Amino acid sequence: MTDGRDGRKATVDPKLLELLACPLTKGPLTWDPERSELISRVAKLAYPVRDGIPIMLPSEARTISPDDVLPQQPRLGGPS
Repeated sequence: MTDGRDGRKATVDPKLLELLACPLTKGPLTWDPERSELISRVAKLAYPVRDGIPIMLPSEARTISPDDVLPQQPRLGGPS
């Protein structure tokens, strides 16, 4: 998936990712580079990243269905 502007996949600064948390659950997020989304497994939401900027609005997030197969990604954020 591309970010919709120049055809390239979106990226997010790793230091920024360490600071982000799900706005609903305050829980950790995982990065899905294939879809350019930040995933909150607890909230079952996928927040889009556009032009390297995470859109952390629940109204902009995609609901993850139980049918979605999400491979385990490294957790982002503080210590477990």
